[in-house]
Amino acid sequence: MPRMIYLLLLLVLPAIASAHGPSRQKVTREIQINAPAPEVWAAIADFCSIKTWHPAVVACEGPGGSEPGTTRILTIGDADGPKLHEELQKFDAEKMTLKYKIAKTDNSVLPVTTYSAFMTVTANEDGTSTLQWRGGFYRGYPNNNPPPELNDEAALTAVTGVYDAGLAGIKALVEN
Repeated sequence: MPRMIYLLLLLVLPAIASAHGPSRQKVTREIQINAPAPEVWAAIADFCSIKTWHPAVVACEGPGGSEPGTTRILTIGDADGPKLHEELQKFDAEKMTLKYKIAKTDNSVLPVTTYSAFMTVTANEDGTSTLQWRGGFYRGYPNNNPPPELNDEAALTAVTGVYDAGLAGIKALVEN
């Protein structure tokens, strides 16, 4: 009888494993900036300031500021480009950290769903600072067998690219 159970498990487990759907993906990127932490924080603390430091963002519509619940609509690429709708969820000036989520996106721009991210500035002992951007999300296609442009790899590549470009933009803005 135990042999029959093992055989049954060998047949059923692969089907169960492939039926669970996508898993949550995570990206963490950071950069050291040759400026004090309060200067770096000042560059990102206003929720709509992203238009001044991210090269892909050509416009930000929204009230700006730093109150949780604040929303912004980002225009990507050019004036007629696709939009990302985001909401500020948490803001802590003392800890120099903020959390936001994407409320609505165009998967051709960012192939993700259920995305949220943190940005945190940390002071280093040498007077520089470290800016960390980390996020969690699911791929753009929530079911099994996603098309290549909406799979885990596409989501990870896209988010990593967004973070790297943004961090480089903040570094250039603050250090110049």
